[in-house]
Amino acid sequence: MSTMAAEGEEERVNPSSHTGTGTGPETGPRRLPRTLLPAAAATLLAAAGALVAVGCFLGLYIRPTSDDWCAAWKARDLGVLGITADFYTTQNGRLANAFLSGLLYRDGPAGTKILPTLIAVLLTAALVLLGRRLLRALGHAPPLLLLTACALVLQALLYFAGTRSYQVLLWAPATISHTLPSVIGLWALLLALATVPHPRRAVRTAGLAGALLIGFALGTLSEPFALVSGLAAALTAVLCLPRLRLATTWRPFTWCLLWCTGLVCGLAVLYTSPGARWRRAQQPEKEPLLSAAELHATYEDWLHMWDTVTGQWAYLAAPAAGLLLGLAATLRTPRPSPSTSPSPSPSTSSPPPAPIPAPIPAPPSRWTRAALLLLPLPVVVLGSFAVAAGLRSGYGPTGWTYARTWTSYLLPMELALCGYGALLGAWAGPRLAARRPAGPGTLAACATAAFCLTLASTASLVPALQQLTTTTVARSIAWDAQNARIRAEAAQGATDVGYRPLPIGSLAEPFFTADRSRDWVAACVSRWYGVDRIHRR
Repeated sequence: MSTMAAEGEEERVNPSSHTGTGTGPETGPRRLPRTLLPAAAATLLAAAGALVAVGCFLGLYIRPTSDDWCAAWKARDLGVLGITADFYTTQNGRLANAFLSGLLYRDGPAGTKILPTLIAVLLTAALVLLGRRLLRALGHAPPLLLLTACALVLQALLYFAGTRSYQVLLWAPATISHTLPSVIGLWALLLALATVPHPRRAVRTAGLAGALLIGFALGTLSEPFALVSGLAAALTAVLCLPRLRLATTWRPFTWCLLWCTGLVCGLAVLYTSPGARWRRAQQPEKEPLLSAAELHATYEDWLHMWDTVTGQWAYLAAPAAGLLLGLAATLRTPRPSPSTSPSPSPSTSSPPPAPIPAPIPAPPSRWTRAALLLLPLPVVVLGSFAVAAGLRSGYGPTGWTYARTWTSYLLPMELALCGYGALLGAWAGPRLAARRPAGPGTLAACATAAFCLTLASTASLVPALQQLTTTTVARSIAWDAQNARIRAEAAQGATDVGYRPLPIGSLAEPFFTADRSRDWVAACVSRWYGVDRIHRR
């Protein structure tokens, strides 16, 4: 089946079913792919692409704040391996997190400016490749323009629909810990899809080794993502048992098992590290996590999180974009017509004997297929509860407000919504197109409604992005002026310089606490500028 059908061949309905002589203007579903769908795809691509592009452009205006100060001076003075050892022994035990931070800050804050663009490019490519695989698995030709537009819509939601847009996209410590792991996880999924069914044993072995190593790295990179991805892999492994007939071999189960093993080993290294023990020692005594009181409190935190998420109607763009994608994919896929099937040619020779067909494995049961279809629901619901529990354990009663960590389950939620929309469109598209006479009009109305909802939901993100742009650019100008002054004073031999806090994104700046001994941000600023102390200006 061709992946890119010609425009004149995108008709899914048998031409013989059309009424009329065919000499008049084109009507019905034939006109829909040629007019509405390409225009809708181009419009969504421009709208969502502009939002993501602005977010990437703001990377040029990123300036250090909060944890940036500490990571910057440690990477400069200790090197990549030095900051990795420091995180393990004195901070939090996140080895992979520290290693990536060292690579990013080793040349100063310049690396943080390109990180948003790098994340956006990698995430777009991963989403497009996964979407193309899904549509091809359903037997449809993927519309690449609309597929790219959907990928950008999902990213715009991920970056700007939440309450901490600056932290999710522009603040490097958070993007390394909570946004980048999702990108790595999607590429690991693509690795599994490419290597698990591969006929060469060496390729399959490399894929299994990659699952173990990447899982270990992510276990020392982000605890929330490790919990969500581990839950997804464990449930998938159960469904991939050959006995359930969803998979015919043990390869998918083995891949998921090695992924979970890597995550567990990484989390074990993190949890037992001296840095993690020191961090837990700073927390006040509290009841065990599994006690009735703590579970009830975690449940309330979980409800607070979802109350915030469901209050943002922009997330409706995910299922609407998926519906439009499913409709477009079914209309692009030509359906073979009985009139065009090849007829047997006469021959004087007797036909060759038919080969003995190989045994066809039994299809999975209806319950197994239903479980696969509903798999995203427990992943998102239970995964978000695990994130809430981890936040409460690490940050206390206000931990649920650390919305930068929600990315670990928000991206799976968006993918599930978009996927369900695409399945609905793939199911409804051919059925609506085959109806006469109201089917083509209904199909066009559904596609138009999905397009309008997607565009309106995406446009609702513009005010938040505008405010983010204004705040980020204004802070960068003030920060550059202050940075030049402090460096000039330090070059003249000053050991105590004035600093005016420039808060952004609900992040800590120097003098965030009256207790100077606990003001770690001010201490890191002093180390970065090479002075003994700073005072409020």
